Amino acid sequence: MKYQIIPVTPFQQNCSLVWCEQTLKAAVIDPGGNIDRILDAVREHGLTLEKILLTHGHIDHVGGAAKLAEQQRLPIIGPHVADKMWLEQLPIQSQKFGFPASAAFEPNQYLQDGDEVTVGNSVLKVFHCPGHTPGHVVFWSEADKLAFVGDVLFRGSIGRTDFPGSSYQALIDSISHKLWPLGNDTRFVPGHGPMSTFAEERQSNPFVADQLLQ
Repeated sequence: MKYQIIPVTPFQQNCSLVWCEQTLKAAVIDPGGNIDRILDAVREHGLTLEKILLTHGHIDHVGGAAKLAEQQRLPIIGPHVADKMWLEQLPIQSQKFGFPASAAFEPNQYLQDGDEVTVGNSVLKVFHCPGHTPGHVVFWSEADKLAFVGDVLFRGSIGRTDFPGSSYQALIDSISHKLWPLGNDTRFVPGHGPMSTFAEERQSNPFVADQLLQ
């Protein structure tokens, strides 16, 4: 699987364009905005968009999803149904955070822990990782040892847990029980900021380093 990180919105959210090298079929993970920028990358690589994948319902991750889906006739898949409240509150979120007006929407499919989604011949495994939001999911390519973790984990930090429905302990449990077993050699694309590896975070992350969780 190939990928390109496309920072979008004033929050510089890491939207990811992912595609199968054999079929050139692609998906967009977390199109928070700047749809033209995303579609430019699709055209640059000669890809065919298949679907939109969402990690969670915060507007910087989903603000452009409905418009992109309508323009390109794409299904929206994810997040977990526990984030339905966040998708229903998109009009409020857009006002609160100064984003363009965004209507509430319902995805074509909610995801559950253990689901798999395909992008061409590539497979992404789904892990329900609540904490930052109750319905947050993570996408993992076992073949590439590559995870798209949204706002669960960052290089040197973790997701905020001061939102309605957030839970600090649930987030710590998601990271230690769902992400770490995927292997230290797993690289990850966070929702914001630079990439890292699980090994690096287990060694030095001031919130979830191994010495802190023992």
